[in-house]
Amino acid sequence: KCAGMGWRDGFVLLLFFFTTIMLAGQVNMSNEEIKQKTDSILVEGNKLYQYERAAWVSTDLAMSLNDIKPKFGGYLIYESGDSVKAIILDKAQNNCIYEMTYINDFTIPNKENLVSRELNDKERELQSIKGKLVDEIFTSTYNVTCAEGYNLNIELIPYELGYKLYILTGTAKRDVIPLGNDYVFFADSDGKITSWRKFHSVLIPSITKYKGEKVISITHSHLHAEPFISATDICTFKLYGSIYGLKQFKVLSTALSKYFTYDSDKNTIETSDK
Repeated sequence: KCAGMGWRDGFVLLLFFFTTIMLAGQVNMSNEEIKQKTDSILVEGNKLYQYERAAWVSTDLAMSLNDIKPKFGGYLIYESGDSVKAIILDKAQNNCIYEMTYINDFTIPNKENLVSRELNDKERELQSIKGKLVDEIFTSTYNVTCAEGYNLNIELIPYELGYKLYILTGTAKRDVIPLGNDYVFFADSDGKITSWRKFHSVLIPSITKYKGEKVISITHSHLHAEPFISATDICTFKLYGSIYGLKQFKVLSTALSKYFTYDSDKNTIETSDK
């Protein structure tokens, strides 16, 4: 037995230490600060949705064309003025073989061009950065995984400090919304990764039917490390929720002790106490 401290003293000290850790995990923010944060997340989620939706529609259109399907070598999505462009690449990824432009409606392109052409300077740069990041990310360093029956979708979005590369999980399974297993990698203007994070620790396959009945609401929780609803949550729900007639979903923030509710009809994030 150690002199000067009994087991009860040690237990009290350990309990105090554990309680301190728990309190330190709580995030204290004003309602105004939370609103500013959720507003920025909503903007990012909507942008990510536009990229992903354009990718969905454009690849489906490309695969429906007999002249394009055998040449398909991938796609690139990027903003151009007030529009979003989707280009289908050839197998060598040096040429655009199908170009589509989206403005307000992301269920069908406003313009289409089937004339094959070389990539312009902006497209070459984006494709080079995307390829460089993908080659680095899919190594043992980051341990990005994908469950059987699911696939990974990748979108590169420029921002003021360089680039953000999002990885989202997708699926062709029926009656499932594939939330979780999502990442963002931040890179500088040269495509060097500066930081990254995984939004959810696991894949969260949220079912839309239970015992033959339609699910009307879905909720999942975030650990302390991710106190807010994420842009990837919003994007994935907008993509899949519309298929199954779901309008809302909730995220429980364990760090803030609040619920965040996203409403797709209103395109809003509402905050309420736990």
